[in-house]
Amino acid sequence: MKVCVTHEIPFHDVDSLKIVWHGHYYKYFELARTALYRSVNFDIDDMRKTGHSFPVIESHCRYTAALKYGQTIQIAACFSEWEYYILIRYQIRCPDSGQRLAYGYTKQAVCNLAGELLKQVPESVKHVIGN
Repeated sequence: MKVCVTHEIPFHDVDSLKIVWHGHYYKYFELARTALYRSVNFDIDDMRKTGHSFPVIESHCRYTAALKYGQTIQIAACFSEWEYYILIRYQIRCPDSGQRLAYGYTKQAVCNLAGELLKQVPESVKHVIGN
């Protein structure tokens, strides 16, 4: 499963040189991650109903080109692994040229509602995101 989200860089995300601050890339990943989970009908309320939480335990972003004010970008997200944690990979591209501007991933652990880490993703969750 893969989703793409189109987003225009707003003024409040840039510095005085009209370049996006590096931390906002994770916000753009989050836009795509939300769309990805919604595409499989597993939004935040659905997660809560499973009796689990899904905290991000690791994230990475490789910046390959600067994002600038007013630029339109496409953020793609896909599930990559879901055995012991949920790994989602991202790519940010220019929709016109196809140039890759950044890429990365997030890992989400699975915890019970008491906050205890599970050693594997529950089968019910694997079934939802693995289809």
